[in-house]
Amino acid sequence: MPDSTPRRSILIIEDNSRLVAMLDRALREHGYLVRSARDGDAGMGSALENEPDLIILDVGLPRRNGFAVVKELRRQGLRTPMLMLTARREVADRVTGLEAGADDYLIKPFDLDELIARVRALLRRAATPERAPTLRVGDLKLDPVTRTVERGARPLALTQREFELLECFMRHPGEALGRNTIARYVWHDTVEGGDSNIVDVYVAYLRKKLDAEGDEPMLHTLRGVGYVLRVPVGG
Repeated sequence: MPDSTPRRSILIIEDNSRLVAMLDRALREHGYLVRSARDGDAGMGSALENEPDLIILDVGLPRRNGFAVVKELRRQGLRTPMLMLTARREVADRVTGLEAGADDYLIKPFDLDELIARVRALLRRAATPERAPTLRVGDLKLDPVTRTVERGARPLALTQREFELLECFMRHPGEALGRNTIARYVWHDTVEGGDSNIVDVYVAYLRKKLDAEGDEPMLHTLRGVGYVLRVPVGG
């Protein structure tokens, strides 16, 4: 069934002509306007010139790989949601893409229905600004509108994923959160087996920044369960 939202523009940056044709057809059938580019430099130029509503790009691109494209587009201030496609299954590669500024990550081969669902989810998130009040847990303060975080008087410089991870914990203070619960909130997906490492990796990143000035730890590991954010005793 075609998407009922107004026609949104999507840029595909992919050098596999058969995959481009398949994606182009599927996206157009769902009511999207589609452009494509076959290498990283051309894709980056098209993105900056036309500012699509969403970008779908491969990691292994000619001339400039997908990681470099995402990082440079973010550096130049483009806020367009980006969905990375890759045949690489290693957690480290997923972390690299997300740290570069990608919003989601889909491993090849993938189901077209799943891709369309992720496209819709990313476009919904981009179109719905946060109106939530400032969150406070102990001396932690998180503002979802300005996307700023402070611990006491110390501002914390968080990546997008670290911010979303902390927001997840701060919306559930004192609650034990399993890896799948966290992954659904932050990555809009579940994790299995080795994929759960991506949650552990980001918790480690976040924990390092929360405790950077020797503050009392707030983020705790619950063996066999997951993680919990607690106000320090006396905090």
